[in-house]
Amino acid sequence: MRVFENTPRLELQSKAILAALVSVGLVACGGGNDASSVAVNNSAAPAAAPTQVLTVDAVSPEVMAAMAATPAYVQIAQPLSEPSDVDTVSPAESAQLPPAVQYLRAGVGVIRGTPTDPAIPEPANLASAQAAAAAAAAVVTYTPAQIRAAYKLPALPASWSNLTAAQQAQYGAGQTIYIVDAYSEPNVIPELAAFNQKFGLPACTTKVIAPTASLPLPAASKSGCEISVVNATAAGGMTSTVPPYDARWATEIALDVQWAHATAPLARIILIQGQDNAAGIYGAINLANVMGPGIVSMSFTSTEYATSSSWDSMFSNLTMSYVAATGDAGAEVNWPAVSQYVLGVGGTSLSLNGSTRSETVWSGTGGGISQYVATPSYQTSAVPGLGTVAHRSVADVAFNADPNTGQYTAIIPPGSSTPSWYSIGGTSLSTPQWAGILAIANAVRAQNGFGALGLAHPMLYTGISTNASLYSASFSDITSGSNGTCATCKAHTGYDQPTGLGTPNVSQLLTSVLSKSTKQAPYVSYVGLSVPAGIPASFSVYASSPDPVTFSMTNAPAGMTINASTGQITWPNPVTGSYFPKITATDTVTGLSDSKSSSVFATSPSVPVINIGTLQSKPGVALNYQVMAYSKDPVAYSLQSAPAGMSISSAGLLTWPSPVAGNYSFFVSAKDTVTGQSMTQNVIAQISANPSGPVITATPIYGTAGSAVSSNVQISTPTSGNINVFINGSPAGMTFAPSGPNTFAISWQKPVAGTSSLLIVATANNGVTSQAQLPVVIRAN
Repeated sequence: MRVFENTPRLELQSKAILAALVSVGLVACGGGNDASSVAVNNSAAPAAAPTQVLTVDAVSPEVMAAMAATPAYVQIAQPLSEPSDVDTVSPAESAQLPPAVQYLRAGVGVIRGTPTDPAIPEPANLASAQAAAAAAAAVVTYTPAQIRAAYKLPALPASWSNLTAAQQAQYGAGQTIYIVDAYSEPNVIPELAAFNQKFGLPACTTKVIAPTASLPLPAASKSGCEISVVNATAAGGMTSTVPPYDARWATEIALDVQWAHATAPLARIILIQGQDNAAGIYGAINLANVMGPGIVSMSFTSTEYATSSSWDSMFSNLTMSYVAATGDAGAEVNWPAVSQYVLGVGGTSLSLNGSTRSETVWSGTGGGISQYVATPSYQTSAVPGLGTVAHRSVADVAFNADPNTGQYTAIIPPGSSTPSWYSIGGTSLSTPQWAGILAIANAVRAQNGFGALGLAHPMLYTGISTNASLYSASFSDITSGSNGTCATCKAHTGYDQPTGLGTPNVSQLLTSVLSKSTKQAPYVSYVGLSVPAGIPASFSVYASSPDPVTFSMTNAPAGMTINASTGQITWPNPVTGSYFPKITATDTVTGLSDSKSSSVFATSPSVPVINIGTLQSKPGVALNYQVMAYSKDPVAYSLQSAPAGMSISSAGLLTWPSPVAGNYSFFVSAKDTVTGQSMTQNVIAQISANPSGPVITATPIYGTAGSAVSSNVQISTPTSGNINVFINGSPAGMTFAPSGPNTFAISWQKPVAGTSSLLIVATANNGVTSQAQLPVVIRAN
């Protein structure tokens, strides 16, 4: 999908358009010119920005279904005896005791979050792990206090009252963990309450976030835990519609929420439930991106595709860290863990003797070398054990994941109020705990005047692993076990694919992320785009860094400049040609920098260029379409051979009040009023009861002057390929960035009071075009 933004077009929208969600099927605005307008203060609209350009992939429903995510947990099928109450009275008491051992009935196996296909044999190493579970006489299960002791997390306090600010930071106060899952778990709140009561964890206040709440959210509380449950739309908005219940995903949700909270007990938890495990879960990720800074925990996997790297933009929010499971089927590479911007979490088998742990590779953990994703700059031969890899290598880190050395999870079945207790593992268990660790690290950094980690990889790889003393103190290097029979499947000294850099010694890791010797260089994203010559252009580059950065640019064409603070590049008068400017981001605290060469192609049409494809509407439903022609000069529009009743204004607004069923061919001309040059394009209008082009879904933007606002726009199509998207009417300072398949994000960091609208025009690769109006209402502060 290619996105352009051009000169302003301001309109007040009808009440129908200002509904909670705008869902427009190809036609265009239908009743968008309704005389009944929204009652808002029609103040002057902000100044318009120049053309902005970005590229995002479109994915067909069939491909999206093939990309469906599956949970990455493995659960011992037999319920356990209820855990001891020793932690209810004294939260850290069980840390002094050996883990519980539950004897199993003969033949008890495991329940996988990923459904199995009986026609496809299990991977040999996973089948052997399941057989081992079925043959096991007993299963070992750990409490939160025991896990904290094993991984050197700060011990749980006797009381959660009167903690100092430094103590609160050690438990994640002031941070947000976004748990992203599909479908719904109606009992997630009582399950968490039972888990907290049993293990002496602080209770979480349930806080309702209305679907109409302004985003981003206010900062998380530093005085106690809050939990919110939000339902996402596929477009990345919020809705009151609760997703369907799915038993496997319900278990995943319970596991994720409980163990993220067990790791960072004072962090805010926002559970984002997608409507399904395909487009719905991508919408949930995009919603997290606009809710405010935090850690996004993704305990699910999907097949790695050749286009996976093009979705990295979904994880480019510089205020976020992203964590994902590597999978539970042995040596394999899965998305989203394979993204260079996501921390891939593998799994181990844990043995605990007092507070001393020993670990081996869990045979079911994922990990391997990507087929498609380029080697990121933080994975170099300087990392112990890594060597030189042809592509991105996962895992990055690891944690306990073996269900036979599992961790307690409370499950309340539908219709019940009593929890059952299970031993659950899988890299789904590892992932929310690493999310909790990053939340704690950010809280401790904030307490000491440092910025959030954002992309954690440069700190972990470059800052810690290449420093022998910091590495040995911060991580336990896993050197035995394997997740398959391949040459790289075995653990060894230093980095390996099953467990990455190893498992954390959290207390020392927290010290290391504050050390002056672990300076973290920024990480600049690549930019590649095309712009029309002669028309002002603007686009943004991004850099992940825990500190503020300044941007600079070399090898740029004449007239192209970069804003040193924001990374926004402007080019008032693009000249035809191919250009490769080098973008550098420099950390203002450490002085470290990173650079990327970008590709910018400017094409110069000799005549106006019309952006219009096949139009569709239903019989009797008004067709309104804003034709846009790109030219340095004003243009005049005209129609030839148009059906009766169709007209076009001098400004290019094509209208047909009452279309008649049938297929029509006509011509639209745009004439440059200065040079006299013109372009004529043949246009097809398809009027039928069932139009089938792109559907634009967007959340209206409401806000207050001076407070950042954001939104997501989704464009669903029946086919894969690029969609050309033109955005008309954006105010100065509003930016657009791709955010995954079929979606782009809108952000306005410093909105100005006023009312305007964005005209969004989408043309699919089959030539069918649709439009939608997106209102932007900013009230005075």
